[in-house]
Amino acid sequence: MKNRSAKKTALCAVILALALFLTACGGQETPAPPEEAAGFKPRLDTQTDCSLTVAGHYNNFEALEAEFNRFAAYYPHVKMNYTFLDNYNGIIVTALESAEAPDIFFTYPWMSYREGYASIYGGLAENLADPALGIDLSCIRESLLYKTAEGSVPTVPVYTTTYGMLVNEEIFEKEKIAIPTTYAELISACEALQKAGYASPILAYNRGNFMLFPLYYPYFCAQLQSNPTAIQALNDMGEGSAEYMRGALELAADFMGRGFIDLERCNAMENDYNAVILRFFEGDVPMMFATGNTVSGTEKRESQSEAFAAHPFRYSFHPVPSTEKGGYFINTISMGFAVNKNSKNLDMANEFMRFLVSTEELNRMAQAKRMVTPCVDMSLDGVYAAFGQVDAGHIINFSELGLADTPDSQVRRAGWQVCNGMLTVDEAVAAFGSLE
Repeated sequence: MKNRSAKKTALCAVILALALFLTACGGQETPAPPEEAAGFKPRLDTQTDCSLTVAGHYNNFEALEAEFNRFAAYYPHVKMNYTFLDNYNGIIVTALESAEAPDIFFTYPWMSYREGYASIYGGLAENLADPALGIDLSCIRESLLYKTAEGSVPTVPVYTTTYGMLVNEEIFEKEKIAIPTTYAELISACEALQKAGYASPILAYNRGNFMLFPLYYPYFCAQLQSNPTAIQALNDMGEGSAEYMRGALELAADFMGRGFIDLERCNAMENDYNAVILRFFEGDVPMMFATGNTVSGTEKRESQSEAFAAHPFRYSFHPVPSTEKGGYFINTISMGFAVNKNSKNLDMANEFMRFLVSTEELNRMAQAKRMVTPCVDMSLDGVYAAFGQVDAGHIINFSELGLADTPDSQVRRAGWQVCNGMLTVDEAVAAFGSLE
């Protein structure tokens, strides 16, 4: 038995050495298809040699590059590149019509209705719902899919986001305060935190129109969710339509009037991404209003914060409780992908999208970048666990509301001005339509 075992060990060593030799002679070894994507079956010649470019506005896109590597397990000779375009919104239409046009490109919901972008969905983007492409759109939540009047789907969501509050769990544990899940509990928690020495229990970025946005805006949208009459009135900017935002503004005014937020500290933050994250990581902020886009940058910045590196703490993202039944999970599309119909390698570009649009790959990308998945199976990153517990009646898909850009921006401006004491609720309602 010992002799047989020794021979077996020796044989294994020879095989391993031979494999290493062949790898060295033949260049990079083609990776084996990942088990997680075993359901994907190539439809094109796997020896196809071509290049694909994805254009977007992220400075780096490690999550996508990981997908490039996984796709290479099936198509080892397809060279995939990600290109960052400065001033993306201003040049993407021109880029798509150029000789060096990208094969796949970022899209945003506002491209469907803003002037100057009509050509993207009107002819430059491939119809990803074409049965001939074999892309399984059923893995994506139906409400997130944009469809043209003809029924085509020119883009698919890759990342979605939401609004909420980052919570320093260790502060709540230290002070023996429960993380609030109702509006009354939020008030009570802030009062207890102030008594414990936290002068500003909540902080938020206060430029633009974001102040208290995660508190009042989801509440506002909830009032419209089952009221098409209100949405139509707001979209028409009709007389009296401003009354539909009064409840949300009164909520904002009530909370700001309690003195739980130090505006001076909020104004000191220079942006709603890096500055907000690093300020939260100082460790003395119980709650920080933020977006899912902000949360996506937290993990990478844990090591960049000297304070957090020295004293790490547990944190999580929660809906802001605006009612006695809790808060709302308002889900919006952060970014999508579209295929350039004029791509020089259109078949392979569509094949990559067929690979990417699956529960496994989209969830993998969402978790890698700490964003909310667009999939029906919402396997959320642990930091978002509280959103997975939101009652179905408190989940709002913003794309289903149908609220136009003008009333939407007016509500945002009204909320910010009320929060900053620039207008009363009555004044904001009266000025609806002319708020700057």
